[in-house]
Amino acid sequence: MSYLALYRKYRPKSFIDIIDQSHIIQTLQNQIKTGRIGHAYLFSGTRGTGKTTIAKIFANAVNCQTPVNGSACGHCDICQKLFENSNLNIIEIDAASHNGVDNIREINEEVKYAPAIGKYKVYIIDEVHMLSIGAFNAMLKTLEEPPSHTMFILATTDPQKIPVTIISRCQRFDFKRINTKSIENCLAQYMQLENVKIEQEALTYIAHISDGSMRDALSILEQCISFYYDECITYDKILELVGAVDNNLIFDMINAIVNCDSTTAISICDEINTQGRSIRQFNNDLIIHVRNLLVAKTTNNDLNVLNYNKKHIEQLKAQVNNIDISDLMRYIKIFSELDIDLKSASNPKVVLEVAILKLCEPSMDIDNPVYNKIAELEHKIDKLQQEGIQNISPKKKDEIANFLFKKLSSILS
Repeated sequence: MSYLALYRKYRPKSFIDIIDQSHIIQTLQNQIKTGRIGHAYLFSGTRGTGKTTIAKIFANAVNCQTPVNGSACGHCDICQKLFENSNLNIIEIDAASHNGVDNIREINEEVKYAPAIGKYKVYIIDEVHMLSIGAFNAMLKTLEEPPSHTMFILATTDPQKIPVTIISRCQRFDFKRINTKSIENCLAQYMQLENVKIEQEALTYIAHISDGSMRDALSILEQCISFYYDECITYDKILELVGAVDNNLIFDMINAIVNCDSTTAISICDEINTQGRSIRQFNNDLIIHVRNLLVAKTTNNDLNVLNYNKKHIEQLKAQVNNIDISDLMRYIKIFSELDIDLKSASNPKVVLEVAILKLCEPSMDIDNPVYNKIAELEHKIDKLQQEGIQNISPKKKDEIANFLFKKLSSILS
């Protein structure tokens, strides 16, 4: 048998193997147990969360000859054909490459014929949002009143592009991003089965950068296994392979910004560029890091929302003690704007350095509202000095001067 990618090799075969989508699994199982099976479903959610996998499992379960508690038995002829990918009742269609009216007309003709075996002929249309408007219109009537032996499961990562007339004819299920800890635990189990040595810290990092997508996590892990074949996969090796930056550099960069140490900040930018790391990935890591600092600052030590190890959380708490919330908000704003600029930048390193210098030297940030207030106060003081203050005692003049001084000091602090 030819080699299978990890995400295909370990694709779940039953509902019990699905993680973090219990709200969907329970509903589908109850429909099978009670016989209240719909004729059209819409599965929406980000990539790698199990939409197509659950669609296949559900399609098999509704055709299973002896279902058990709303799930396929796994032993009958229909279940065995699913495992062999030879079930003629399940038709998968890629809407990205079959998005025309003629493709939908073919389906409209095919649904008239009863399934070869089992109860239902199931059409799984992946990336359904890629269909043309004409194709959607051609599907409306069939989707609304399909033959009793036909079921449609539409899967999409972008439900906003689907006409409401299609959505209203389907039962919609929104898939959640998979929890970081769940991904980490799954990867650890798979690595034991593959006899691959890998550090726990490396698994944690892969789970974080996968952004809730199990397929992305397995793809990154497979790339690491191939590159570091027969070696122990460490956290540093993962960073090198994906072009990411060590957390220590991110902490150092924020410390340099807080201390207005532009020399250190620029040297860190040079180091990142010399190592060949992705400038944009580094900026995204800074955004996430500042967000974590903001959470650590505002949650009164209730840090359960941070899916990091205890050591990393302690580092966050120690660093955030010297930073104001207003500064953290300004950092996020500038880094977010920087991400947009980096998309089209011909020299990303220079764009990064300018943004970092703007943070290290607040006087360079002409959009900073604090400095607008300072300029306004300076203008008023100059006006008073030029025009003078009439009919006011020297004592009152001193009080006004002290008030202006305190106001200016409070803005700068």
